[in-house]
Amino acid sequence: MPSLADIERILRLSPVMPVVVIDEPAIAPDLARALLAGGLRTIEVTLRTAAALGAIEAIAREVPGIAVGAGTVLSVEDLRAAANAGATFAISPGATPALLEAGVHAPIPYLPAVATASELMQGLAHGYHCFKFFPAGAAGGTALLKSFAGPFPQARFCPTGGITQETVGTYLALPNVLCAGGSWLSPPEALAARDWGRIEALAAQAARRT
Repeated sequence: MPSLADIERILRLSPVMPVVVIDEPAIAPDLARALLAGGLRTIEVTLRTAAALGAIEAIAREVPGIAVGAGTVLSVEDLRAAANAGATFAISPGATPALLEAGVHAPIPYLPAVATASELMQGLAHGYHCFKFFPAGAAGGTALLKSFAGPFPQARFCPTGGITQETVGTYLALPNVLCAGGSWLSPPEALAARDWGRIEALAAQAARRT
């Protein structure tokens, strides 16, 4: 069983974590290979489509060099399904008492999300020290993360939501940010066109954000 520290190791693999929505499991390995070729070693596949678990299975099987995570984990059942599909880790857009408890004992590392100091305190009380900060832009952006640093020096974050290639550097410059999540790395039109070269180029640009 992984420890709560294992999620920090995963978050440190790349400065930017691609957050992707996949409608066709068959393209998932090619997408993962393009991101990996660009220098990114993590990917979050959101559980927003019927194809998501199949996509995670395909990436885990065919592209072992990238850590594939399940995003949009909304329940304990989602957490179990992600682990059974071969996900390396799981991420929620928020957290519930049931998920916080299950995540401590899950077979894969789990990253809960927070948007307020009270939610952060609940996560810390359960033993977590790494969190997704979501929705980052709407919840207060870098100003709120800077405010968290004083009373919660042990907390580390992966901000996601409303972040772009142009703004990601301001987040990564903060000492309590391990990486940032970004959906700009897999534009829908690039996925539709199977334009893996464009996605690799976007990944390479993001990988240089250290």
